[in-house]
Amino acid sequence: MADVDLSELAARFGGSQPLNAYLAVPDGDGPWPGVVMIHEIFGVDRVIRGHADRLARAGYLVVAPDLFSTGGMRRCLRPTMRAMAAGVGRPYADIEAARAWLLASLRCTGRLGVIGFCLGGGFALMTAGSGFEVAGAHYGHLPQEPDDALDGVCPIVASYGGRDRTLRGAAARLDSVLDRLGVEHDVKEYPAAGHAFMTPQDALPRPLRPLLRVAGFGADPESADDAWRRTEAFFREHLG
Repeated sequence: MADVDLSELAARFGGSQPLNAYLAVPDGDGPWPGVVMIHEIFGVDRVIRGHADRLARAGYLVVAPDLFSTGGMRRCLRPTMRAMAAGVGRPYADIEAARAWLLASLRCTGRLGVIGFCLGGGFALMTAGSGFEVAGAHYGHLPQEPDDALDGVCPIVASYGGRDRTLRGAAARLDSVLDRLGVEHDVKEYPAAGHAFMTPQDALPRPLRPLLRVAGFGADPESADDAWRRTEAFFREHLG
């Protein structure tokens, strides 16, 4: 497991300068299918590194680009969220740089997936039609025009929390849109879970924990275990 510099590739696509990323490598010789992992609002923290390490243990070469490389969360969060909603901008170039890095790696089979959580879940939905074989979108915001944005995308596995006040009804809407578009999918809402339910409770910023609990944020281990089981099975089916 290591940090990698994607700045040169990012420059080709108009991405962040610099662009840092976390790399998680499976045991063994490879090659392996590749996964671009897109982080939550806190950036490439220990939670995302842990998620990447988990997928590496499942047999995937994982690159998690830090979309906040140029200034940290405080400076980059708002413009990154605006870009996600607009469907264009520097974060998409950063994701493309990570995808290009995997395609160029001799340790990668060339079959790629994308997965994201929270902010990253929204990006995973928006990029599911951009050269990936499978996408995982966990508690990610839906595109503003989902029928247009999701037309022709790759198979999608997605998970939402029924107690998530920020995404009420999102699972049902996403399921309906993908049904209508004929996209293979596995979308599930967990009634007992809130937002960020796949994030360990002790990983949330301590001063914010009481407020986040009231807002419906926080870990739900049982739901998280099932979401991971579904995700890994779906990725195994579509990436091998």
